[in-house]
Amino acid sequence: ALFLAWAKMILDQGTYDRDFLHDWVNWADWLSADHPEEPQTFERFIELLKQEYSEYTPEFAAEECRIPVEQVIEVGNIVAQAGSALSAHVWRAAAIGNLGGWQVSRALHFLNVLTGSVGTEGGTAPNSWAKFKPELFDEPPAPDGWNELHFPPEYTLSHFEMSHILPHMIKEGRGEMDVYFTRVFNPVWTFPDGFAWMEMLQNEKSVGCHIALTPTWNETAFFADYVLPMGHASERHDINSYATSAGKWVAFRQPVLREYARRNGEEVEFTHEVNPGEVWEEDEFWNELSWRIDDGTMGIREHFMSPYREGEKITIDEYYQYTFERVPGLSETAQKEGLTALEYMRKHGAFLIEPSTYSKHEKEGWPTPSGKQEFYSKTMVEFGYPEHAIPHYRINSQVHPDNLKGDDEFCLLPTFRLPQHIHSRSANAKWLVEIAHKNPIWIHPKDAAKLGVSEGELLKIKTEIGWFVDKVWVTESIKPGVVGCSHHIGRWRRKQDSGNRFMTNEVKIEDMGAGKMRMRTVRGIEPWKSDDGDTNRIWWRDGGVHQNITHAVQPDPISGGHCWLQKVWLSRPGEGELYGDVEVDMEKSMAHYRKWNQWAKDRETHPRGERRPLWFKRPLAPRPEHFILSQD
Repeated sequence: ALFLAWAKMILDQGTYDRDFLHDWVNWADWLSADHPEEPQTFERFIELLKQEYSEYTPEFAAEECRIPVEQVIEVGNIVAQAGSALSAHVWRAAAIGNLGGWQVSRALHFLNVLTGSVGTEGGTAPNSWAKFKPELFDEPPAPDGWNELHFPPEYTLSHFEMSHILPHMIKEGRGEMDVYFTRVFNPVWTFPDGFAWMEMLQNEKSVGCHIALTPTWNETAFFADYVLPMGHASERHDINSYATSAGKWVAFRQPVLREYARRNGEEVEFTHEVNPGEVWEEDEFWNELSWRIDDGTMGIREHFMSPYREGEKITIDEYYQYTFERVPGLSETAQKEGLTALEYMRKHGAFLIEPSTYSKHEKEGWPTPSGKQEFYSKTMVEFGYPEHAIPHYRINSQVHPDNLKGDDEFCLLPTFRLPQHIHSRSANAKWLVEIAHKNPIWIHPKDAAKLGVSEGELLKIKTEIGWFVDKVWVTESIKPGVVGCSHHIGRWRRKQDSGNRFMTNEVKIEDMGAGKMRMRTVRGIEPWKSDDGDTNRIWWRDGGVHQNITHAVQPDPISGGHCWLQKVWLSRPGEGELYGDVEVDMEKSMAHYRKWNQWAKDRETHPRGERRPLWFKRPLAPRPEHFILSQD
């Protein structure tokens, strides 16, 4: 609503980029599809555009956002006058929190399109323009089959795999997994409805063998058949290339001790020979595992052959040598120093490929069916969502104020980050844990007064499928009507589990019967004696509360993304309900999943039998014929 109000201001003030809209937007497609009787001219397009967005007034946006209309107008004027230097980006935020949240990123990009600030100096660039894509030594054929546990048929427009509902799909009989690798992935703790993940990972009929590759202990690794320690940044090879500037660059991450050994004249075959502990270098692990699986008859080894030594297994040096030799300009620059491309990257660590990547569309166009910015999406129409053919605000969030009627009903913000932690990967960093180790419920003083709670007292936060008990932090840093509970904290281990103890409570997990599961804190964080004297200096005892496990899965029927914001009911804990207690009703969990899943099934449409748009990018895309649904 806010972004579309600003779009209206841009149109009304006439500050749109006429040339960019005329040349690089598929406005003619919208006119011919939705206004065939109108003159098919750009001038009429602008007139109809103003009519289309006339409902999005600053007053409407202010009411929807619960902010003063003066703020809407003040910032809107700044946006309208930004010209081609409007830099804007959605980092998940509202786009991944709400039902229909994908409308947010679409509407925000619409502002860039209107102002002509796409790929311009000072504007917003497509991230792929500045990222290096390595050329690999071998390209195996595309998979010969479609995995519906990755991309189920009802989520035709999902951009990534639907892993957040994997346990629910398996539980309703859609499939099973013989071998499952989780790589730097902690869904038991991070994803919603963690009890569903525990149930799946402990069922051998659902998951035959679970291998957890992880650099740190985590809750998901507790339910693995094998835990394979991965290296951190200084213990492995990797290619880095991020959209951090207008230029395109590539960097080389390399294991420090292996490179140290090489420079000291030592011969090292595998990085784990010099890495601490039992840490395999990941590239080497996959190369070696793939080679050993095949005795030469399975067709796997042929994809791990050296491009330099016929019939022999590729080495890690050859793997990167091949890639760096194909980076534009790198070999020539290296030769000036008497080095190979690989030696140059070992020495310098980074190489600038292009100093500037502005306005690439002028030569390449855009990767869309029209080759232009698609204001009008024929794809949305064909796949069953004609009301979303152009940017609009047609879907209300599951936590829209209209859906929060009772005095005890609130929106729970569970995704905000703390600067001290990284998802669930920093629990072993003792200095960071000392700074941040508890996650109280943030609540505005007005709401605290209404509920009759004070700082440090307990609240029971009831979700759609369960509840948890947490302490209160009264603060004006959160908006009335919203409560917050930070990410990262509430880590746990059972009595029998290994892992670090800087940040984990010891818990007991109980099956209460009738589908109800409970987790109760048995012991908080305590000091202990070890080779590290700091473990005996631990002064904090509170390890927080695991909230995500009480969240219902909420897959958006169009984007497929999990809608993280939760509708909750706040009350005082009942008798016997203690700080840190968590309870989940597994039957409600499946019922809530089925309700949201049905919304996708109700609109499932497959034009020409296509599973999903053929022009959408997809990782590890199968053969083209598998994009078409079987007629059986």
